[in-house]
Amino acid sequence: MSDTKHFRPGKKLDALEKLAWYLDSSIRIPGTKWTVGLDGLLGFIPGIGDLVSGAISSYIVLRAAKAGVSTIVIAKMLINIGLDTTLGAIPVLGDIFDFAFKANNRNVKLIRDYEKNSENVKQKSRLSVTVFILAIIGSLAIIFCLSIIILSSLFNLIF
Repeated sequence: MSDTKHFRPGKKLDALEKLAWYLDSSIRIPGTKWTVGLDGLLGFIPGIGDLVSGAISSYIVLRAAKAGVSTIVIAKMLINIGLDTTLGAIPVLGDIFDFAFKANNRNVKLIRDYEKNSENVKQKSRLSVTVFILAIIGSLAIIFCLSIIILSSLFNLIF
């Protein structure tokens, strides 16, 4: 049974697309095909810029959830925002990431695609979320192992 039976984006999806455009693509870089938006510009404000843009981006996810988008797709959308907000906070490299990743456009595309073929989008989102979780677990395992090696080396040096 398809979730689109309960999915009702209505006219608000057009408004979400407009918001995503303002956040990710509203300003064309002269002489290029590249665009940036308020999200990328807010990222230049140290400390709070990425948090503010992340909070604004959350509105798109909230509207998707209220419209009936599947939980797994919402999880994928939250990962997109989390990556954009977290990696975007890294000086210089994060700003470049912000300009390229465009989490809001990705999230609105997920909603549009969900409207057309919910099962396909849920399957792809499930895979993305699984890979993300495995990458986090793998990263934590590597950090743990490196910590043990470093502590063991320090212990051997001291004693």
